[in-house]
Amino acid sequence: MQIAAIRSFAFVLASVLLMIAPAHASEKILDIKTVTSPGGITAWLVEDHNVPVIAVEFGFRGAGTVNDPADKQGLIRLLSNTLDEGAGAMDAQAFQKELADRAISLSFGASRDHFTGALKTLRAEKDKAFELLALALTQPRFDAEAVERMRAANIARIRESLSDPDWIATRLLYASAFSGHAYARNSGGTLSGLAKITPDDLRAAHKTLLGRHALMIGVAGDITAAELAPLLDRVFGAMPVVTPPAAPAETQITGAQDIRVYDKMLPQSAIQVIQPGIKRADPAYAAAEVVNFTLGGSGFGARLMESVREKRGLSYGISSGFLHLDKADGLMISTSTKNANVAQVIDLIRQELRDVSKNPITAQELKNAQTYLTGALPLSLTSTNAIAGLLLSLQEDGLPITALEDRDAKLRALSLQDVNAMAARLLRPDDLRIVVVGQPRDLKNATVVKDLPDVE
Repeated sequence: MQIAAIRSFAFVLASVLLMIAPAHASEKILDIKTVTSPGGITAWLVEDHNVPVIAVEFGFRGAGTVNDPADKQGLIRLLSNTLDEGAGAMDAQAFQKELADRAISLSFGASRDHFTGALKTLRAEKDKAFELLALALTQPRFDAEAVERMRAANIARIRESLSDPDWIATRLLYASAFSGHAYARNSGGTLSGLAKITPDDLRAAHKTLLGRHALMIGVAGDITAAELAPLLDRVFGAMPVVTPPAAPAETQITGAQDIRVYDKMLPQSAIQVIQPGIKRADPAYAAAEVVNFTLGGSGFGARLMESVREKRGLSYGISSGFLHLDKADGLMISTSTKNANVAQVIDLIRQELRDVSKNPITAQELKNAQTYLTGALPLSLTSTNAIAGLLLSLQEDGLPITALEDRDAKLRALSLQDVNAMAARLLRPDDLRIVVVGQPRDLKNATVVKDLPDVE
């Protein structure tokens, strides 16, 4: 799994935006309102009455897969799979039929840090949609048949992933970069861990992790603040306020040129690189966005793409992007190349990370990044669920309701001195963890890994 997909239109879009971007100060990107229910539940809302659709994205802070027991990895993922598999008096088939008949979309998910859910409904069905969501959250059934079906699906997913070199590389990278920490575990579970999970385990996790104390809610679409406030209590009001689990400790990614190779017979090798990153709440994060865009976040036109693909033809694509976790942050680089070229590509990555000191980011590169980064966000907010998801993301990262406008203003105000100072601070060519999946040739000082951790 690559952190940032290579898209050939990215640099073209940046050029188009450069021609149309306004020169005036930042305008308001979203009109975000804070809504508080009579029972004290808070949500962020963006009203849009052009289309009769409502989207809700919500999360429970600290309720992610870091809470999996060591011997039952996959518990939180399985919980997310089974919450909508029957609730109240309805079994899985009846519950899913009710959703389908009313064109209501409901799903749950789990990241390492948070447990999340998403609801999308037509305005005409909002009362029923919120009722079904409340049932799923407060009265899930965890029937044996549904649990077994979801367990089998997860086991099949893991077995299928074992043929995906990018998935293997990511699994090894997390295990290496976060060794000894809960982040090192497989967020999707292990084969043996999934086999041990019982319906009672799911009931206990539901009872102890999903509570009002940890709620974050984003809503967008055809609903007013006055309408939303009582609905928040109807959905979430009956949820308990529970003692949150102990949060994992802060951790840092350190590499010191650690290279690990997983031998797999492939025509080319998948390469994943990680180094320490920067928090989204850092006051200088806007400068870091420009550095990443210039390095490898912009597709064609980025320095890594120019060096690895355009000048030397060593890969179809190479990208960089940030990894943000509650207790750790990283900068990742992803690519693939022929086995014979792996050592050269890794050397080129290090070279590009070092090269910023000799060849600083230019005025044109800064202008391209500012134009794209300020213009691409509004263009991405084309659906209610995209907007609701963004509202949730801001809350997950502990950012204020003004974060979008703050970011826009900071991006526009950046100087060359700002971004080159950040490049010197951020880029760590001598502090990399590298994972290669394939059969690379002439790769020195690499450790061969025979077993994938936290899979079986």
